[in-house]
Amino acid sequence: MASVVQSGNYLLELDTGWDVNSFRLDDALKGVLDNTTYPLGPSTQYADITEFVTAVKYKRGREKPDDQFGAGTLTFVMRDETGILGPYDSSSPYYDPNNNQPGLAPMRRVRFSREGEYLFQGTVTAFDYAFELAGRNIVTVQCADDFYKLAQAYLDTWNVAVETTSERLTSLLALPEVDYTASTSIATSSIDLGHDSAYTVPAGTNALQYVGQIQEAEQGRVFMSRDGVLTFQTRIGTTLSAPVITFDDNGGSNYNALTVEFDADNVINRSQIINIGGASATAQDLNSQAKYFIQAKSITGSLLENSELQALADYLIVAEPEPRFTAITTKFALLTNTERNNVATIDIGDTVAITKTIPGLGSSVSEELSIEGIEADIDYLGGHRVTLYTSPTTIVYQLVLDDSTYGVLDALNVLG
Repeated sequence: MASVVQSGNYLLELDTGWDVNSFRLDDALKGVLDNTTYPLGPSTQYADITEFVTAVKYKRGREKPDDQFGAGTLTFVMRDETGILGPYDSSSPYYDPNNNQPGLAPMRRVRFSREGEYLFQGTVTAFDYAFELAGRNIVTVQCADDFYKLAQAYLDTWNVAVETTSERLTSLLALPEVDYTASTSIATSSIDLGHDSAYTVPAGTNALQYVGQIQEAEQGRVFMSRDGVLTFQTRIGTTLSAPVITFDDNGGSNYNALTVEFDADNVINRSQIINIGGASATAQDLNSQAKYFIQAKSITGSLLENSELQALADYLIVAEPEPRFTAITTKFALLTNTERNNVATIDIGDTVAITKTIPGLGSSVSEELSIEGIEADIDYLGGHRVTLYTSPTTIVYQLVLDDSTYGVLDALNVLG
């Protein structure tokens, strides 16, 4: 564990591949029956390599609501003064003598945490070692979350019938050629896939791309959480007002950069959805077309069942452009310890509040927004910086009896 200036205590752990904590036959210590210290394995042996690390970057989620979710990434840089991190040093404490293999190598598990809270979990995809004859050896390690595993899986021929998006995702993960056994959090959806009859997913379909098709049909979120749980959220709509933190340039949590988007490209006044069975549905806003010309969005090859097509076409219509805050950046040095904890543990789908005082306006602008993506840059000598990518959402409030504002029965006050 190491302290990062004005940011907190961080721990970077790498699976060495050397299972030292499990029962081992013919071993005087580990081979004793009924041994509770060395149980039947295999188990994962993590090494604390924080002392070598100089910088960490990670990114999860997406920048814009119409982007697809891909694998989250983690990159960290280590300084190796003695060579013990290299793949050739068999005397390294990280070397696996039982299998005669380097302990620090591709396809090992990795996890990164702050103050006991995981910020990223995944797998090493590349381990690049740069030898310097007259200087320090530099090791750059690139990692991806478990979407990487789905990206490497390809389906056999798969006959499917009508299922909801959540059921289809669950079925996909259980296929033998996918065999996803890690933790999941899959919300129950009511949106049907299947085109009114059974159909065949062709052999050779990439598992992660098919997850993207499910997400496109649902228009929700499918991502790996910061603690490594594959998470499925249903179609984005209303959000209960419960911001995990409020950024305010006049007395609230501080930030040092804020991006505002006011873009005609966000207007969609004609949408068309065509499913893989050839059925289609169209929605359009003629008033918006008269003002902004026709700006269309088309989805072809949708997995949606026929009766679901019109609802998605209507959902995609955005008749008027509106300015909104799209990204906010803060440095942990600007925050209190409580605020640092809140920002560090923000995850995709959470809500934040942002207030910006506009010079000349005479007032401030406030928005509550959903988190779509998280990008962080940590320099062990310079501190922790986070950028949050956001999307608009309809905020509703929990009904409060006898309250003059929140006790009124309407579309914006809901039962908690």
